[in-house]
Amino acid sequence: MIRGLVSLLWIIAFSSNAQQAKLAPFTTDGCSLFPDGTLASSEQWLHCCVQHDFDYWQGGTAKQRQRSDRELLLCVAKAGHPHIASLMLTGVRVGGHPYWYTPFRWGYGWPYPKAYAELTPAEMQLVEQRVLEIPAELLKLLEME
Repeated sequence: MIRGLVSLLWIIAFSSNAQQAKLAPFTTDGCSLFPDGTLASSEQWLHCCVQHDFDYWQGGTAKQRQRSDRELLLCVAKAGHPHIASLMLTGVRVGGHPYWYTPFRWGYGWPYPKAYAELTPAEMQLVEQRVLEIPAELLKLLEME
């Protein structure tokens, strides 16, 4: 009986329907807990990380997260650093889980917790509204301008 009640409460707490429809403005810290580039080029793969942060900010399905992480790997490798890209991939796969209470988790723009789930039409509308608020210098890094 108690086990069933705990399970029900757990499901309600982690259900995206139980959350208020709020989305914080997009923020990025570049390559969270990792350099944005080399000593010679301090922002060499920063654009890769900003795009990755954008994906993580809005969240979505587990498959979308895997795709975003793979795109980060390819982007940093394309910048000439495949070994660093592999290290970064390991870091984001371990540290970016949506249930970690960190500022760089999957779906960090939404109130915690935000489980893996397809964004609803209302959530997508909030994302689109917040995109209009992103400063021009970040839009350039996101290739949205």
